[in-house]
Amino acid sequence: MPDAATRTPVPAPSVARDLLDDLVAGSGRTVPIPTPTTGETLVDLPRSSADDVRDAVSRARLAQVAWARAGFAERRRLLLRAYDRILASREALLDLTQLESGKTRGQAFEEVFQALSVTRWNALKARSVLRGGRRRAGIPVALSARVRYRPKGVVGVITPWNYAISLAAMDVVPALAAGCAVVQKADDQGTLSVLALRRAFIEAGLPESLWAVVSGDAAEVGEALTDEVDYICFTGSTATGRRIGEKAGRRLIGASLELGGKNALIVLDDVDVEQAAADAAHACFSSMGQLCVSVERIYVHRRVVGAFTAALVARLSEPRIGSGLDHEADYGSLATASQLGRVRAHLDDALGKGARVLVGGRHRPDVGPWAFEPTVLADVAPGMRVLDEETFGALASLQVVDDDLEAVFAANDSEYGLNAAVLSRSTRRALRLADRLEAGSVNVNEGYRGSFSSVDAPMGGVKASGVGRRNGREGLLRFADPVTVSVNRRIIPLPHTGRDYERLSGLMIVLARALRAIRRA
Repeated sequence: MPDAATRTPVPAPSVARDLLDDLVAGSGRTVPIPTPTTGETLVDLPRSSADDVRDAVSRARLAQVAWARAGFAERRRLLLRAYDRILASREALLDLTQLESGKTRGQAFEEVFQALSVTRWNALKARSVLRGGRRRAGIPVALSARVRYRPKGVVGVITPWNYAISLAAMDVVPALAAGCAVVQKADDQGTLSVLALRRAFIEAGLPESLWAVVSGDAAEVGEALTDEVDYICFTGSTATGRRIGEKAGRRLIGASLELGGKNALIVLDDVDVEQAAADAAHACFSSMGQLCVSVERIYVHRRVVGAFTAALVARLSEPRIGSGLDHEADYGSLATASQLGRVRAHLDDALGKGARVLVGGRHRPDVGPWAFEPTVLADVAPGMRVLDEETFGALASLQVVDDDLEAVFAANDSEYGLNAAVLSRSTRRALRLADRLEAGSVNVNEGYRGSFSSVDAPMGGVKASGVGRRNGREGLLRFADPVTVSVNRRIIPLPHTGRDYERLSGLMIVLARALRAIRRA
């Protein structure tokens, strides 16, 4: 492979145009999309309209009928071929991810690897999860009951820019594995990455109408999508998620919403402070904090706060920041000018109200137009935006706690509950705290990667961090409606008249008592 400094990045004009040909966009309008690497325009992105969405959903409905009838074996075969195509095109996917998001090569690799894991798991597990089977009937022997699963139909998926490939895979792939079709609204800053991922599935044989991608304003395209589909998946802000959930509720369709987070990390007094500092730095500033499950609040036991703080400051004092197409950088760039503005606003608000910078705090235009140093604050207090609002950027706060109980109370003192983490030499002690934390996932001796990468386990939030789960059995079951089929075997006559019920009721009471005696459900 050529050196990253000398080779041409993937989104050459011809490559970008080729990918954009797959976008459902007929409005004739475009918007320039800059790259965080230089601030220059990466691509002029076509905009979709509400009519484009309706057309894509109509075509997806037709394609979905044949796809559902194709069966699990055919879907498994195609998804495994897509897995091979993703693997073969991984370098191009890494380039696109970096150029659109500004993250490092290593953090881009997390995305591609997640897409691989999700694709393989759903290919191999969909049949066993969704094949249904026998259930206990209301009158054993006389009646039988089975459950089968029916694909919901057309699924709408709305994904953000920050983890464009992995978040698309975690919603789109299980929907396809369940027999559904998908119309996805990709964020402008991640559309090329999504289209490149989709291309791997099309090359594997997926009919193009089964996974359509649209772009455009949320007020037009996002609203139209929620109006048309049979189920909606959304990843993004809590405010937007509430609006989507309300609309889905009015239409009586299901919704899976992964929303904001203000995730807490607890550092107990028995840690190796150097290891804990390394874990905390990665937990807070992977992808420069632009990850739903990254840490923004650090709670450190008083006995180790001095040593831990010194180790964390030392680790972050001379950060290697960059988004080059190699593995030289440890920390990437903020993705957009608005992200930089949000980080600055939260930082200025905190400093103006008495917080102080432990490390970082500087914009780095010498590295990239929106690059910012990983920043940790002390002396944060109620009333500061950085304490209560999701920053979603290169900013974390460090606070002192006196014991485990105070750490749990502080971590739970948030409207959000997406992810949490505990660092300790004692797994047993950490697990005791984990059981008391109000979060959809808890990581011990790791910030987020343990739960995020466990595609066999559900992922999602509690409180204002969302409803529903992706990944695992729960992630697949979102996309299918259970249907109960019962058969009367006519072994005993079921009652139809009042006299019939009178004669049979005594027998049924005997049966109820017998089942209670033998402890059967």
